[in-house]
Amino acid sequence: MSYMFSRCSSLKELNLSNFNTYNVTDMSYMFYYCSSLKELNLSNFNTINVTDMSLMFCECSSLNELNISNFNTNNVTDMSFMFYKCSSLNELNISNFNTNNVINMSYMFFGCLDELKMKIRSQYKNFQEMAFINDN
Repeated sequence: MSYMFSRCSSLKELNLSNFNTYNVTDMSYMFYYCSSLKELNLSNFNTINVTDMSLMFCECSSLNELNISNFNTNNVTDMSFMFYKCSSLNELNISNFNTNNVINMSYMFFGCLDELKMKIRSQYKNFQEMAFINDN
């Protein structure tokens, strides 16, 4: 599913709640530069086998909220640039994220709202400081 909706800059809403993603291992760049995307439903995504989520939502600059609390991230090793320049994102539910196996989180929240980064730092103690390195 890597690059599946990449550069769909006119896409405004997307409901993928019925996608069968059980065998997917790579979701990198999946919604990369979907700059007009405002609504995204990933409520039934099965991410148990995913290892790469890098740049998954990179530059989704119109996305205000995202609930991906259902994501199983136990096998993910790369989350770099995952929310890079999601400049309108103010509600992000990542409450069930397990980052124990993540090797790369660089620039994960770069270009996101300061308020969002503060919430993540205070609410989700399991996030390594690695996610905020090189962050402005």
